[in-house]
Amino acid sequence: MLNVFAIYTFNTRGQCDLSFHTVSGRATSFPFSVKPRIPIMADAGSVEALLQLVEKADGGVDSLDVASRIGVDHQVIVGAVKSLQSLGDVISAEQRSSKHWELTEEGTELAEQGSHEARVFSSIPPEGLPQSELMKLSFGKIGFSKAMSNKWIRVDKSHEGGPRIFTSVESIQDQVREKLLLVQRGAALEEKDKNELKKRKLLAEVTVKSYWITRGSSFSTTLTKQETELTAEMIATGSWKDRKFKPYNFEAMGVAPDCGHLHPLMKVRTQFRQIFLEMGFSEMPTNNFIESSFWNFDSLFQPQQHPARDQHDTFFLSDPALAHDFPQDYLERVKRVHSEGGYGSQGYKYDWKMEEAQKNILRTHTTAVSARMLYKLAQQEKFTPVKYFSIDRVFRNETLDATHLAEFHQIEGVVADYGLTLGDLMGVLHQFFTKLGITKLRFKPAYNPYTEPSMEVFSYHEGLKKWVEVGNSGVFRPEMLLPMGLPEDVSVIAWGLSLERPTMIKYGINNIRELVGHKVNLQMVYDSPICRLDS
Repeated sequence: MLNVFAIYTFNTRGQCDLSFHTVSGRATSFPFSVKPRIPIMADAGSVEALLQLVEKADGGVDSLDVASRIGVDHQVIVGAVKSLQSLGDVISAEQRSSKHWELTEEGTELAEQGSHEARVFSSIPPEGLPQSELMKLSFGKIGFSKAMSNKWIRVDKSHEGGPRIFTSVESIQDQVREKLLLVQRGAALEEKDKNELKKRKLLAEVTVKSYWITRGSSFSTTLTKQETELTAEMIATGSWKDRKFKPYNFEAMGVAPDCGHLHPLMKVRTQFRQIFLEMGFSEMPTNNFIESSFWNFDSLFQPQQHPARDQHDTFFLSDPALAHDFPQDYLERVKRVHSEGGYGSQGYKYDWKMEEAQKNILRTHTTAVSARMLYKLAQQEKFTPVKYFSIDRVFRNETLDATHLAEFHQIEGVVADYGLTLGDLMGVLHQFFTKLGITKLRFKPAYNPYTEPSMEVFSYHEGLKKWVEVGNSGVFRPEMLLPMGLPEDVSVIAWGLSLERPTMIKYGINNIRELVGHKVNLQMVYDSPICRLDS
């Protein structure tokens, strides 16, 4: 293996000589130029000149005036001020802001060459100029419009060679240029004239920040360099007694460590999960984004002609298009309750088709997972009350807007026990959201194919200033539970909540696309609190 190292050598002109060396000697050399990327620093001459001007001035000096008198860039004087401030109380500098009017780049051009309309007037010969030729000039389009408004020119549309432009007056006065020249000289314009030039983007109001510099309590034109380190040599020789040390700045910010950042969505997800665990829930396995229509719809007593099963609401898979592995006895019971009824229900009275139930989709809700878990629970010899939850991704063919995405997270909660009612559901939801710090809740009656009664859950969004739907809930219907084999006196309350909307409410985000997707501002992720202490 050949060990190679590089040596960079700079000269005063910014030339760099790059040499590659091996253990045996110099290999080769490449000279090239570099442009150093350094801020404007104050040299000793600028600092000395600034101190002399401050010494001579009675009340103080302005940094802009200092830069003008010394003949340097204002940023050099700002650098000198910062350097002197770092030495202690040598000077006192108060930042000031002032506004004045400056010509824009286009305004400067017009002050030199004349306004667009004046240049158009000057371009037209006595015999006239075809309009098409005038429009080819860089100033033609704007100048033509303004010159016509001023009645300096006229258009002969009946001319033999096409529309032709002629002058209408003998001479003109270019008032626009005159006003721009006045601004360049520092003269004041009337408000009406300033607004007119500003509208044409020839004039702009500029805010200039400067420093008013006065003498400090330790002012001196002779500067002594302050030491920043106490060395062993200073201690040994005792020279530290005669040195001036720069005071420590205990309020200075340290270098931010390089680290990862948690997205607000993941923080709220962790908080939701912790709340479920504190309430005694067990997490369901949700690692299958692809689900059959049977478990996603049919097992939930959702009819096959329901609009939610159309392509404009659901994403269907083309490969593999169909599922084949179903518990046959349970499938027959689901088919019967759909087409014929049963368990005290008359069903939907339609021809239930196996090919519809077999279609693979991207799951539209995690309730499909709840259905699988409840079926598994029903296969036990003895029923035991359970509390399940899941937090995972679901997919719907939604129209994107401020509160909807085609891909989002759903929080699912399921409680199965004897004799549960709607009051139990409302109590659990209030307890759940209170732990999140969301106390403004409303419940609205709703319809779901697989729950009866059903409720929509709304929370007040302080940013949008309106009530936003954050979830759906209800008590699972007997037509869904009894075909699974669950006891008749067992009730199951369930709710599905969005993860994104509570996160928006908690972090004051008004548009869901600013939270998830390609428009997310990563700075928002960096700046979001590492934890929240309000819950």
